[in-house]
Amino acid sequence: MIGGYRRVDNITDATLHAYREAYGPTVGKDDVFYYVYGLLHSPDYRSRYGADLKKSLPRIPLVASRADFITIATAGRGLADLYLDYETVEPWPLTLTVDGKEVPWAQRDRIAPALLHVTKMRYAKTRVDGKQADDKTTIVYNEHVTVSGIPEAAQGYLLGSRSGLDWLIDRYQAKTDKPSGIVNDPNDWMAEGAGGGPTEPARPLYLLELIARVAAVSMRTQQIVSSLPPLDVRG
Repeated sequence: MIGGYRRVDNITDATLHAYREAYGPTVGKDDVFYYVYGLLHSPDYRSRYGADLKKSLPRIPLVASRADFITIATAGRGLADLYLDYETVEPWPLTLTVDGKEVPWAQRDRIAPALLHVTKMRYAKTRVDGKQADDKTTIVYNEHVTVSGIPEAAQGYLLGSRSGLDWLIDRYQAKTDKPSGIVNDPNDWMAEGAGGGPTEPARPLYLLELIARVAAVSMRTQQIVSSLPPLDVRG
């Protein structure tokens, strides 16, 4: 019991027994969970079972060696920790331009809160083969602030068909829901504190730092995923 709640593992005893037979008696249910989570991020796994993933529940094979099991479970735990604690991740050091003047990332707290009001962010534009295209290394935060220095590789971390930064730009904007009339405005809760409480201190830099944190999470994700071993499964 934790805080009046009872913890229930979603890994059955039969599953745990099968994994212990395969990889040794020290394997725990958390190890199995993180193994599955890590495996689902494996490019080899997604390629091999891509057709199945589109139409049915994913197949979870046993890898051939205990060493690969440990590596994948460790990666899965690292990814889970990264996503659960994304708000505490060290921000990626970006480049800020405020009203045409460059501001070092370390001095972002000197930006006046009034200049950090956001309506709808967008990527800057560039030309590729003579055509205008999004420059995904640079985000136009508002008419005063531009965020640049985003690694191109950060776009490689996809949530469905879009990158984490694509989702952030789409979700964090001032918008009114037409059917209900409810206004979703990130400026309101940044003024109140990101926790939403009226007594919490304002956090005008929250969204700016979230961009940097999502960039960092995206880069770290790809580092972890690239460390996964080739998929060698038991027959």
